Amino acid sequence: MRGRGDARGSRALAVSWRPATWHPRLDMGRLSRPRSSTSHRNLPHLFLLFLFVGPFNCLASYSRATELLYSLNEGLPAGVLIGSLAEDLRLVPAAAGRQDQQPAPPERAGSEPRPPLSFSLASQGLSGQYVTLDNRSGELHTSAQEIDREALCLEGGGGAAWGGSISISSSPSSDSCLLLLDVLVLPQEYFRFVKVKIAIRDINDNAPQFPVSQISVWVPENAPVNTRLAIEHPAMDPDAGTNGVQTYRLLDYHRVFTLDVEENENGERTPYLIVTGLLDRETQDQYVSVIIAEDGGSPPLLGSATLTIGISDINDNCPLFTDSQINVTVYGNATVGTPIAAVQAVDRDLGTNAQITYSYSQKVPQESKDLFHLDETTGVIKLFSKIGGSVLQTHKLTILANGPGCIPAVITALVSIIKFIFRPPEIVPRYIANEVDGIVYLKELEPVNTPIAFFTIRDPEGKYKVNCYLDGEGPFRLSPYKPYNNEYLLETTRPMDYELQQFYEIAVVAWNSEGFHVQKIIKVQLLDDNDNAPVFLQPLIELTIEENNAPDAFLTKLYATDADSGERGQVTYFLGPDAPSYFSLDSVTGILTVSTQLDREEKEKYRYTVRAVDSGKPPRESVATVALTVLDKNDNSPRFINKDFSFFVPENFPGYGEIGVISVTDADAGRNGWVALSVVNQSDIFVIDTGKGMLRAKVSLDREQQSSYTLWVEAVDGGEPALSSTAKITILLLDINDNPPLVLFPQSNMSYLLVLPSTLPGSPITEVYAVDKDTGMNAVIAYSIIGRRGPRPESFRIDPKTGNITLEEALLQTDYGLHRLLVKVSDHGYPEPLHSTVMVNLFVNDTVSNESYIESLLRKEPEINIEEKEPQISIEPTHRKAESVSCVPTLVALSVISLGSVTLVTGMGIYICLRRGKKHRGEDENLEVQIPLKGKIDLHMRERKPMDISNI
Repeated sequence: MRGRGDARGSRALAVSWRPATWHPRLDMGRLSRPRSSTSHRNLPHLFLLFLFVGPFNCLASYSRATELLYSLNEGLPAGVLIGSLAEDLRLVPAAAGRQDQQPAPPERAGSEPRPPLSFSLASQGLSGQYVTLDNRSGELHTSAQEIDREALCLEGGGGAAWGGSISISSSPSSDSCLLLLDVLVLPQEYFRFVKVKIAIRDINDNAPQFPVSQISVWVPENAPVNTRLAIEHPAMDPDAGTNGVQTYRLLDYHRVFTLDVEENENGERTPYLIVTGLLDRETQDQYVSVIIAEDGGSPPLLGSATLTIGISDINDNCPLFTDSQINVTVYGNATVGTPIAAVQAVDRDLGTNAQITYSYSQKVPQESKDLFHLDETTGVIKLFSKIGGSVLQTHKLTILANGPGCIPAVITALVSIIKFIFRPPEIVPRYIANEVDGIVYLKELEPVNTPIAFFTIRDPEGKYKVNCYLDGEGPFRLSPYKPYNNEYLLETTRPMDYELQQFYEIAVVAWNSEGFHVQKIIKVQLLDDNDNAPVFLQPLIELTIEENNAPDAFLTKLYATDADSGERGQVTYFLGPDAPSYFSLDSVTGILTVSTQLDREEKEKYRYTVRAVDSGKPPRESVATVALTVLDKNDNSPRFINKDFSFFVPENFPGYGEIGVISVTDADAGRNGWVALSVVNQSDIFVIDTGKGMLRAKVSLDREQQSSYTLWVEAVDGGEPALSSTAKITILLLDINDNPPLVLFPQSNMSYLLVLPSTLPGSPITEVYAVDKDTGMNAVIAYSIIGRRGPRPESFRIDPKTGNITLEEALLQTDYGLHRLLVKVSDHGYPEPLHSTVMVNLFVNDTVSNESYIESLLRKEPEINIEEKEPQISIEPTHRKAESVSCVPTLVALSVISLGSVTLVTGMGIYICLRRGKKHRGEDENLEVQIPLKGKIDLHMRERKPMDISNI
């Protein structure tokens, strides 16, 4: 037997096959079967069983109960083969267990046909959800319902029974997850009851997840190093084994913490926070980090939560006073209950650890305690009883600040009592500016020397001289108002700016000759005016955005400040009139967006203005410039200027010569616009310069070997990922006259042709046939006789176009013998025509009686004078000059004459043909007269040696 697996490596584990009543150790690596010795021992029992086969048919069925165990990964697609029951039960050979072949039961004795096997689930519960069973082949496949191990086993709970067709079994103490099936094998005589276990292997398809997103841990600030604190809410991972949570770590340990993981007996891992440094809540009361849980999958998956480490307070600080002594003056006519001073200590701890109570030291006399009352909670000292004449002028009050478990902090309040009672000077204000409840309101734009108030300074008893001055800082001046005595004017000295300072507190102080001082506090509140325009942080706002952005993409948030207050400082944002319509600016938040996709190739830079306007009356505004640069993305393929390029190149072009430039552009910029060219095909012949785009041929090109080339050039840009395009290149080779005509017939200068003396004038004798590998005018061939030798060689002529040689004149008795014609075959090449020559030998005689004689004549070098006359071939002009005068009458006359001539020539031709036909019929036996050009020329041509072709 063998396991099954899918293409991704999910395999079926080994199959275990045993009778239901046999319980050996389960071997996960191979098939376990009963030993043969056991079978021999069971033979007597089997004999008895056959005797009682009818009554105990049930026992026979149970003896064939079998278990099969497979395994596969969760999450496999539909159609993955789990296993073949027919093969694994050895009901058919291994190669037969396929859907295209019907499984057959084991061979039976006799010649009875074997009924086909069928496989079915014991019941139709949930079988269709997870697996499909082929009834004929017994193959198990995954179904369309994806198997999720976590959903099946974590929700399924404990083990399930075998009662149904499909059930789920999972063990809390292990990672096993089984899918259980009961399969029936029929027909009845081959009945098997098969229990199939499918172990679902876990894959790392779930990331660790913390039950809460925020985890808080409290650590006492006096926690010693190596203190371990369990972190509640550990991460959970539905995956099993190594795919579950394996380790934890912190994103930031803050140099005072580390993390450890402990594993319990059940394999659960709990993270522990370990203190590695000293903590001080008063220095830092909280640490925030991110705890990360990592599983053991490949690649590992992560889960995270925010870990807040709070430092709890302990009573490690005591109350402290900032001063050690304060001085207090109390007048003898002071009212009982008047606060004369207050002390305050500070404890850096929190809560009950920072509670402070105040008390007098035991050194303070009871008389002082009775005169001055100390509030133990607030530290305020009040006059508790009326100051009498016998009261001491100086009291030293020692005050303690008490904290829990602390040594009290000490401060001394030195109280001086002035017993003399007289009426102090009087300050009478008369306000000119707007005053409400003791506060004077001035506009910030008030001019210099704006009057605020008049002050009258006087002594109620009229005994003492009174002087006054202005105490405090600010743009104010107090000066005598002449000509009146004791009248003073308070006025401004310079312009005031609300944005620099909104509130002033000054005092008009009066004192008499006895040194007694009195003051009048004046509070000045400036009122804001809209004297400031909004100010952008930057006058030029430079922005960048990648092209092909999403609609309504965020660009920036504009921020302008206005130093004015209230509505005057509220800023509203507007786009300038030069801004394109697809830019939007939120008037309240200042968020600048673009509503459409930007294309750098269409426009790379945008420059427009934005305005910031305040709400003052009248409103003020400022302007900034937005400079937006659209960054390039590789969204354009290289583009050839033409889809097809054609180049005309003369043949025999030298290697690596410049054929032509392949022009290509890429609308992108930078590396995205760099283009590299390469030849896709024909790269063994052609090469292209990447920089210049120059196409070159590595070798010299011969048109006669190949007249044209078609190749494809690919342009690839430098983007990531790279984009490319191709163009078709056609190279046409222009012919040059590099091939002389090649004479194909006659094939040798030593061949000859018998010409009968009875040959009629005008009869064709033979032909010279030549070809030229060039094209066009370079291949137009002309034939001419440039040399003659013989009795009367001028009797023969050659057609300059066709090369046909005809008899011009009737042959005479004196013309018998060898006639030798030197034929020049010339092309019309440019700039210089090329030519070849061939010797045409014509032997005029009735018969060839002495071949050796003719051969001897052919072997002699002929003394032939070369004629320098070039062959003339008329070439029809392609254009004719238009006649300058009217030629209609002439054309009519010529048409009439031509028609008559055609009629006459046609009649004569018919007459001559009829006569020649009769003559030919009478001379059929006279072969010497008819000299065929091609079909019968071999009757008289004799090949002696290859034709010598020489160029002249």
